[in-house]
Amino acid sequence: MANLTIRNVEDEIVDRLKDKAVRNGRSLEAELRDVLKQAANRKTREELLAEIDRIAAMTPKDVKQTDSAELIREDRDRR
Repeated sequence: MANLTIRNVEDEIVDRLKDKAVRNGRSLEAELRDVLKQAANRKTREELLAEIDRIAAMTPKDVKQTDSAELIREDRDRR
């Protein structure tokens, strides 16, 4: 595993990260590892667009889609 040193981090950011670590029940170091892991695993814009295209391709083009607002309204009216 690698070791990282990050210099000149604003005090306000460090304080917020410390607070977040306390809320999550872990050390600042563990919190930072989690933040870095999440950032590294985040999908790129291109990956997200490709996933959107893949999902859109599952819906046949000739099928009329219902507006989601309409479906929500119908559901609320039933109650």
